[in-house]
Formats: sequence, structure tokens, C-alpha cells
Amino acid sequence: MKKKLYNVAIAGATGVVGKEFLKILEDRKFPVGELKLLASERSAGSRLTFRGEEIPVTLLDDESFKGVDIGLFSPGASVSAKHAPRAGKAGCIVIDNTSQFRMDADVPLVVPEVNPKAIAEYKKKMIIANPNCSTIQMVVALKPIHDKFRIKRIVVSTYQSVSGAGKEAMEELSDQVRALFNMQSAQAKVLPQRIAFNCIPQIDSFLDNGYTKEEMKMVNETQKIFGDDTIRVTATTVRVPVFVAHSESVNIETEKPITPDAVRKLLSKAPGVTVLDDPKKGVYPMPVEAADTDDTFVGRIRKDESIENGINMWIVADNLRKGAALNAVQIAEILIKDYI
Repeated sequence: MKKKLYNVAIAGATGVVGKEFLKILEDRKFPVGELKLLASERSAGSRLTFRGEEIPVTLLDDESFKGVDIGLFSPGASVSAKHAPRAGKAGCIVIDNTSQFRMDADVPLVVPEVNPKAIAEYKKKMIIANPNCSTIQMVVALKPIHDKFRIKRIVVSTYQSVSGAGKEAMEELSDQVRALFNMQSAQAKVLPQRIAFNCIPQIDSFLDNGYTKEEMKMVNETQKIFGDDTIRVTATTVRVPVFVAHSESVNIETEKPITPDAVRKLLSKAPGVTVLDDPKKGVYPMPVEAADTDDTFVGRIRKDESIENGINMWIVADNLRKGAALNAVQIAEILIKDYI
């Protein structure tokens, strides 16, 4: 007999994604029984509001997951590496938003609109991985196109908001703007360079091949989610002075002939996608409009005139919602519907 309510723990509850988990669980009326809010010693003892009730934040430790059905994790990769397996052994299914398990062959990497059947593989380690925020919005838009026209190659450049680097990065952008307006120097402590009125072509550290870890995440995760390592992917990821919502310029090459109209028609029916594509009237996706929404927005759809079967498009989504917390809660919804 299926449960009516499920005990849920949020690891990293006081971070920007953790707080978004709370909002989305409430917005979508997820059947939460007991809710545990877990964080480090620095945040333990604070309180967060859920469904009108103030809930204390407790210390994340070895005993945190007794009696918990689902763990929503966003505490940082090193913390997930330690506590997610322990949660699994306690019978808690972990949906992990960090990079720790994404490329583990025994952990499914899931975007519900793209590969929901992969959720069934969670039993191997009791862990399901949430992809990188920039990967999620891209594959949501590209999945219907890949199914019909077979994508051969993807070239993507991202314009990623500071919230992707956490609340400290958001505060740093605010502090730098305030300092510059007051004719003071802007200090970069969280991000590698000044972000105010600037663009930083570096997200995460550089690898020996000249790409950053963030760029290679998009390559490897896209191939794993699509289950096709023959798709060629190249990425350039850039941090921009926007608080919330990532934007992406995406170019694809397909095996079969493709037209912009065909893409618009496909995406207008795709789950989780909204087409905003009337550029002559100033209609195209922008982060200020995508923030605090659930869909992935696509516009600027046009033919790449430099190759035979090519399309350019512009993809925008709220990285804290669809790029993180919403995707995880959607996975949890499928879990309780079909698997537990």
C-alpha cells in the first residue's frame, strides 16, 4: 500500500537552492510528512518557514536520515560524497544536486522531460543525480529536436547568473555595484574576477585541455542524459552580472534536414518549454522574465546559414528552479508515483 505522506530531508537547507526546495515543495503541494532541514554548524539553530510553520534547522550528521524517505541534497559535493551514501544505507533515496555523482555509472542522471525512465536505476546506490543547471535547460529544449532530427553536434556558449555560484556570489555582485557607484574599488573574493559590469569567461577551474570543469560537465552530462556519446558537444561558459536565470546561445547540426519552423512547432508542444520567438516585435527570452518561473524559454530560432542542417537558438531558464530545485522535486514526484 502506497504512503500518503513522505518524510523529506533537505541537506543544505539554508543555501539558495535549499530555500528554493522549500518554496517548490510548498508550491507543488508535495505530500510531505515530517520535514527535516539540515545544514552545517554555522546555520544549525536558525529557522525556516514551510507552509506557515517555522521549522528549526538542525546539524547534518550521521543520524540525520533515520526514517527519511527522500533526501534533497544541495550541500556541496564533498558533503554529498560523505552523507549521500550514508543516507542511502538508512533507506533514504537521495536526489543530489551537486556534481559528486553525476558521472557515476551506477547513478542515474535525470531530467524528467528527457529521460524519466532512468530513475528506475536509483536502487543501485539509492542516489539520483541532478545534472548541472546549464545542462538541464539545454537538454530540455534539445530532446524533441534530437528525437526527430538526430543532433550530431552542439556548440553552446552560456551566460550564467551569479546565483549559480551561491548566495555569497549574489552578495558580491551587490557589494561591487554599490562600491563602484560610490567611487570605491570592487573586491573579488568569491568569483575569480570582478563581476560587476563585467563578464568572466571562467566558471570553475581550468583543466589540462583548456576547458573549465563547467564546460566539460556540459559535454559529458549531455551525452549521458541522451544515452549517446557520439553527439559532439563543445561549450564556453561565462559568468555574467545577472542575479538569477542562465542564458545560452546554442548551435546544433542535425543529420536530417531541419527548418526553424519545424523547430518552433516541435518546441511549442514540448513539455516544460515555452517558445518566445518574434524578434521583430522584441519578443525573445530574457533572464529578467525567466526568473522565478518553471519553464525553459526558447527564442531567436533561425537557420545557421554556414552549414546544411544547422539551427541557432537562445535558451533561458531560472537556474535555481528548473536548473536545480524544481528538477529535483519533479524527480521526487515520479519516484513516489511510480517507484516507492
